[in-house]
Amino acid sequence: MNFDQLKDQWNESETSSNEISENMLKVTEARTPIDQIRKKMKHEFFGQLISLLILVIAPKIFHFTKELTTIYILFYGIICGFMAYYFFKFYLFYKHSYDLSLDSRKNLLWFYYEMKLNLELYKALTYIVGFILLAFCAIALFTINSELLNKIFAKVSLTYIAINIIVTILLVGIITELWAKFYYGKYLKQIKKIVDSMDEE
Repeated sequence: MNFDQLKDQWNESETSSNEISENMLKVTEARTPIDQIRKKMKHEFFGQLISLLILVIAPKIFHFTKELTTIYILFYGIICGFMAYYFFKFYLFYKHSYDLSLDSRKNLLWFYYEMKLNLELYKALTYIVGFILLAFCAIALFTINSELLNKIFAKVSLTYIAINIIVTILLVGIITELWAKFYYGKYLKQIKKIVDSMDEE
């Protein structure tokens, strides 16, 4: 083996070692936004759990009638069913993100796309819960004193009520989208940027 061949092999191994260390630096850099996402997920979980517990005492706070309380319990049970499914998916992803060794582009990509999927699930859940609560409000309106209901309809037109419902749905949608974007979005962008800058394995 001549000296030039030996020199070329040495240079190749040095380049390869530099590439590995660069990729490792990028993976280490990616851990920070991933840790931030995990932290926010934990806060989100406890926040939603507390909101569910607050919803349990809503009939007492708003002095629901016995009939309305029964209807509320039914709707609350449906909300809990949807939330339980979401919490289960949420927990599986959160737990698996710790089991997975985030030392490669492939695993970082997995985290990125799974988190995006969980965000879509989160948004869908918010819309579902929003519609369930809206349906309960509509039923509650028709189960209260009919004289009061007649007074409301005498003063307010059906068009006005329909416009209010549409505006409420739009507001729930906008708040949900903005919340997901500002709460998790910037960290997902950081991970995607790091993944894109890494070489294909």
